[in-house]
Amino acid sequence: MKKISFLLIFFISLVNAQKLTLDEISVINQGDTGTALPIYQTTDSHQHKTLLSLSTDIDPVDANTATLVKRMKESLLSTDGGVGIAAPQVGINRKVIWVQRFDKEGNPLEYFINPVIVWRSELQNLGPEGDLSIPEFRDQFYRSKVIQLEYVDLKGQKYSEIVEGFTAVIFQHEIDHLFGILISDKKEKEKSDSYKPVDAYKKSDSMTR
Repeated sequence: MKKISFLLIFFISLVNAQKLTLDEISVINQGDTGTALPIYQTTDSHQHKTLLSLSTDIDPVDANTATLVKRMKESLLSTDGGVGIAAPQVGINRKVIWVQRFDKEGNPLEYFINPVIVWRSELQNLGPEGDLSIPEFRDQFYRSKVIQLEYVDLKGQKYSEIVEGFTAVIFQHEIDHLFGILISDKKEKEKSDSYKPVDAYKKSDSMTR
């Protein structure tokens, strides 16, 4: 009985945690709800703080979630060649992203709610990335070539799929946003990583083998 009660309390707390705050609802519905939301920039200290914050799950069947999804698409379409966007980039620290599917015919734009990468390949590719929220920044990054993704749609239906290539890169980039990870910080961290050089073919080693 205690176990059942604990699970019930846990489920209720999870549902409550997904509810949007009044501030979030205000941002989502400000102005014309059929238009784009402004894209946050790292050059603004308040917006930068939002971009660095951790995002939480969102209730997929909430009407405000549908509005957020729609307006995020408009935000992405308003850019010059953007291929993905995450909710923190429009001021909402919730797990929603849009990705252009270059792995599908017609390269459609698709939304993903509460996306989770459950597996990444050890094999990685090195390629260029930029960011809609970081002006004038572009660099080379390593990303897993293949990922397994789980997510839900606006009806709460759960999906799982394998994604590879450039589309997998976009997913990894956008999901990084949900963890407050920006590519500018990622590159800075990589620069500070130190490695001890090792000579794998020392003469002393070869003589003992």
